[in-house]
Amino acid sequence: MALLGRIIVIFVAFCAACFAAGAIIVMAVIFPEWSDVRLGLDDGTFAIITTIGFVFVSGFALLPALVAAVITEGFSIRSVLFYAVCGAVVGAVCYLGMANFDAATMSFNGLIRRELEVMSGAGVIAGLVYWMIAGRNAGRWRETPPSQPR
Repeated sequence: MALLGRIIVIFVAFCAACFAAGAIIVMAVIFPEWSDVRLGLDDGTFAIITTIGFVFVSGFALLPALVAAVITEGFSIRSVLFYAVCGAVVGAVCYLGMANFDAATMSFNGLIRRELEVMSGAGVIAGLVYWMIAGRNAGRWRETPPSQPR
């Protein structure tokens, strides 16, 4: 029963982390100058754009994030730094998975530094959100509760 509850917590944490990363990516792509965050968009339009960012991030980050979740649950890793680094790596891997790779020259074509920075930064935020919801208690579901003194 504890495992089922933990899986639900991991799923909710993954969804929240993807939403946070999607919002960061949307803010960085649509509002690069940060001078006026609203820029004439109403709340409905911003919600639709953020939802598209959420779907985009969750689709690309599912497998790498699942591997990170299994590793952290298996080894009971609860370090906030580990989750931030894993998030940055997952964000970079997601971007590099979309970039054009030239096998002949063993290099990425059209690699834009700002996009890689945005994806890595969004991954760090996603890792921190995931840690706040599920990572702080990673592996604790396997521990036996202490017995009550009588």
